Amino acid sequence: MCRSIKTLRPPVLPEEATQDEIRAAALQYVRKVSGFRAPAAHNREVFERAVDAVAAATADLLDGLEIRGQAARQAS
Repeated sequence: MCRSIKTLRPPVLPEEATQDEIRAAALQYVRKVSGFRAPAAHNREVFERAVDAVAAATADLLDGLEIRGQAARQAS
């Protein structure tokens, strides 16, 4: 889909993903889906809400994943 979105879980990313990395991936996803690199002023609010929602869903996903039989990661 979007080759610039990198995998944010171990073992690809050895340490826990940062909020900046999660937000960057969310932004790339919203850009790809919307077809806009940057929204027009009248679409900025909905664009930012979408980025926030995707970032939150991504953080929830990463927090709940069990990697190679390990227990789910604990939220920091």
